[in-house]
Amino acid sequence: MTKIDLSIMPDRLERTLQRVREKHIIIPTFAQQRDPNLIPEEIKAQLKDIGLWDLHPLNLFRITWKNEPKPTGGLFDGVNALEFPSSLTGVNARIIALVGKWFPTGAHKVGAAFGCLVPRLVTGQFDPTQQKAVWPSTGNYCRGGAYDSALLGCESIAILPEGMSRERFEWLSKIASDVIPTPGSESNVKEIFDKCWELRRSGQDLMIFNQFDEFGNYLWHYTITGSAIAEVLQQKLGPKDTYRGFVSATGSAGTIAAGDYLKQQFPASKVVASEAQQCPTLLINGFGSHRIEGIGDKHVPWIHNVRNTDFVVAIDDQAVVNLARLFNEPAGREYLINSGVEENLVTQLDLLGFSGISNLLSAIKFAKYNELTANDVVVTVLTDSMELYQSRLAEMRAESGSYSPTQAAADDARYLKGQPIDFMQELSYYDRKRIHNLKYYTWVEQQGKTYAEIQAQWYDPDYWTELQAQVPQIDALIEEFNRKAAVA
Repeated sequence: MTKIDLSIMPDRLERTLQRVREKHIIIPTFAQQRDPNLIPEEIKAQLKDIGLWDLHPLNLFRITWKNEPKPTGGLFDGVNALEFPSSLTGVNARIIALVGKWFPTGAHKVGAAFGCLVPRLVTGQFDPTQQKAVWPSTGNYCRGGAYDSALLGCESIAILPEGMSRERFEWLSKIASDVIPTPGSESNVKEIFDKCWELRRSGQDLMIFNQFDEFGNYLWHYTITGSAIAEVLQQKLGPKDTYRGFVSATGSAGTIAAGDYLKQQFPASKVVASEAQQCPTLLINGFGSHRIEGIGDKHVPWIHNVRNTDFVVAIDDQAVVNLARLFNEPAGREYLINSGVEENLVTQLDLLGFSGISNLLSAIKFAKYNELTANDVVVTVLTDSMELYQSRLAEMRAESGSYSPTQAAADDARYLKGQPIDFMQELSYYDRKRIHNLKYYTWVEQQGKTYAEIQAQWYDPDYWTELQAQVPQIDALIEEFNRKAAVA
């Protein structure tokens, strides 16, 4: 019931194989994205002449956390990660974040798109020669999907709220075949789903890759992001250190799947789900609009394993936008350096986009609530960087004027060092079940899922582990696909 459908469709598969031959595409396995040491040397040699964002099929091998942090010619190194010291966070706990900027498209969501696309591609279920690929998103996922589609030479439709940052639309206008803005902003996910139903009824030959219910999204992060974090912990944990938990905005619930992997490695660790205080759906079944781009809300994604979630934390969007200025404006950076934060770290704070700042604040709240010490480690993720939000900074300057040292001191004291432990909850069994039950109203009533499966997600102990066990089977299909395509 839970497994990704891996049924082979021979006629479509043959057409797909012909397309990848024409486009000289080799599909990387999950194992290669997890460990780039497995990538053939001849592919690595070619990557030295290819830019990170170039629309080149070999950049599929750069869908990994282990790219060298350089825009062109880089190969692979350790996991890209950044540690935030107490001089910045105001808490004793060590907070470490994986850095998403060094993926093609500048965000790790290209991995989620790959995870959703590839099982259907290598089985022939998706035919890029005849079908359009539809990528519903609040921003970065549809960029990743459009990127993958362009490599395949297939038409793509990117769907995202009209209120998202200008940079997303400008980039998509050059890559996607069609860009459809839907009403509202970050929290208007239902409008995206409504547009998908409209497209289904249009009679077009298309396939919708909905990150909110596609288990390939879950599986990519469980396998690739989860193992990357475990590798960082193996390197960073000292003999007296303890890994305490993983923090992630729920978004489409792909990234938070890494918490399932980590709980299997560290059974006592916690999984912390983050959302906007202005739209506290998980916390109090609330709703509203907010400005933390990239985290979605007003529903519980189908692929969220809520039974494994231990905390819910809500972040004030005003804190996020103010800290974006503190971290990026010259007066803010100067203030941080003068207050004792190392300059080397301050110059890297543009690695945090809006959702990354929110994740950092959620990790701070988790550390404060649990009174964590200097021997405790918390991990989170920076999905994208401020490269995608420069227009937002310009808007804030136009609205509020130049950023001053006084404002920097106030933002640091109030939103960073003074981050409170309100608007958060440690979940009991029935708290988790309450959140899980919210799936019914979106997915069973509106999106065609079944009562039997929503029950299985909660009560069947094998539901999620059966899915996790499919990775070797998918990799075997990828290897067979590459063998048949015979692309040198």
